[in-house]
Amino acid sequence: MLNQLLDKLERKFRRFSISNLMLYIVLGMAIFAIADVILMTNPNNKVFLIDMITFDRAKIMQGEVWRVLSFVLVPPEFNMVFLAFALYFYWMMGTSLESQWGSFKFNLFYFTGVIGCIIAGFILGYATNYYLYISLFLAFAILFPNVEIMLFFFIPVKVKWLGLISAAGLAGVFIAGGFQTRIFILLSLANLILFFGKDMFSKVYYTCRRYYYKWKSNK
Repeated sequence: MLNQLLDKLERKFRRFSISNLMLYIVLGMAIFAIADVILMTNPNNKVFLIDMITFDRAKIMQGEVWRVLSFVLVPPEFNMVFLAFALYFYWMMGTSLESQWGSFKFNLFYFTGVIGCIIAGFILGYATNYYLYISLFLAFAILFPNVEIMLFFFIPVKVKWLGLISAAGLAGVFIAGGFQTRIFILLSLANLILFFGKDMFSKVYYTCRRYYYKWKSNK
């Protein structure tokens, strides 16, 4: 049902999709990160570009409307070495998903997550792109579970194990977090729920069912 709907939407709106979307996102992050590093060399400077692109409902309502979308370009908070690795990994995940789905479906996945973050931002007053890129990673782990990455640059680990750890961490934060945290996680992961929710539910259901009947037969 969902695939049929996506195929219909793709035929109608494919021409509006952005090819190599993740490349532009990563380049934007890199530009803002490098610009702020340069600004930091001036001890008297008190204005940083990243502060000007974060999602802030109050400032958006005051006219800084670019913040509605610009927050997706806020780079992860690492030193420059880890930032380079993180941006490369973002690019690799995005291009792999785009190669698997095509530009239209990847755009739809990405911007569904963005819209979820924006809705959460207007409800809560703030938004971050953290869970948006977590959703990207989880989608990558689901579709390419056996890809190996070098953890800490020398430990080979399959993405599926890191995906399971990330999913468990998200579940823990969701359970332990307050109402605002739960709302933000649910809305930020709307893309993951839309694309994989049915399959994940079915897999969990049939796995639990199998173990239940196995336990029952051993009684």
